[in-house]
Amino acid sequence: MSGAADKGTAPDDDPFTAALRPLVDAVGGEILAPAEAAPGDVMLHWEGHEALAVRLPQLAESLDRILTALERQYGEPLAALDRRTKQEIVRGLEARGAFTVRHGVERAARALGVSRFTVYNYLNRQSAAPESAVPERAAVEDGEV
Repeated sequence: MSGAADKGTAPDDDPFTAALRPLVDAVGGEILAPAEAAPGDVMLHWEGHEALAVRLPQLAESLDRILTALERQYGEPLAALDRRTKQEIVRGLEARGAFTVRHGVERAARALGVSRFTVYNYLNRQSAAPESAVPERAAVEDGEV
């Protein structure tokens, strides 16, 4: 195969790399030449050869990417949104595991312009509410962010 493995880089003109780039970009990863791979990177093989490596972001970086994407989606800083929308965002973040990241609640609270206690209150309301009473925001829940 000509391309990433042969040139020592991961060019976009390589069909394999070009096909993977939107996915890697969406998850915040980085495409690398196989020789640049480090432990923890994902090596991808194509037609029997090491074609490229993907370096995935750390979880903490993922939370920042999610919060930035939410601001783009809503078109304004998250702190400027109304309470109901902030509650929807917290539900979406919880569903995506954002609060398993160290200091995730604090970082989300800072982005939302609320205290961490408010975020915990939103989460408690969510767990206390019956499923049918909790409106879903598809764009946050289905990974568009």
